[in-house]
Amino acid sequence: MSTNTLPAALAEIVDDFQALTEPERLQLLLEFSRGLPELPERLLDHPELLEQVVECQSPLFLTIEQERKDDGGTLGYRLFFKAPPEAPTTRGFAGVLHEGLDGLTASEILSVPDDMPELLGLTRAITPLRMRGMTAMLGRIKRKVAAADRLQS
Repeated sequence: MSTNTLPAALAEIVDDFQALTEPERLQLLLEFSRGLPELPERLLDHPELLEQVVECQSPLFLTIEQERKDDGGTLGYRLFFKAPPEAPTTRGFAGVLHEGLDGLTASEILSVPDDMPELLGLTRAITPLRMRGMTAMLGRIKRKVAAADRLQS
């Protein structure tokens, strides 16, 4: 699959991973882990607003919020993740999805292929169970975005 079918920010991330050797890819994943933003205060006080992605080996929770983009009319989706610092792989996957999808429209997010995590080139370095967790994160985001988008229509 070509990265030119991905939203620009996500395509750039995938290209960055693909340009590296396998050990370097793991280092980049750790960088995304460290770059995952903390939850805003309003979500810290309301864990019931987050949904657990049970397919992840480590506890990972996420939610989305709609917001108007700068053009005033288009709705973009903000992504929020909660993962423990001692789960760098899970946090790294969340960091990739956050940086690649945060702020995009429903159609942009829903157009991301379900097997996008495989494009990162980590399938030999990361266990299949962990890869399934990232695929599940993407699936959960897309399901929540699709549901929110239906409510807007």
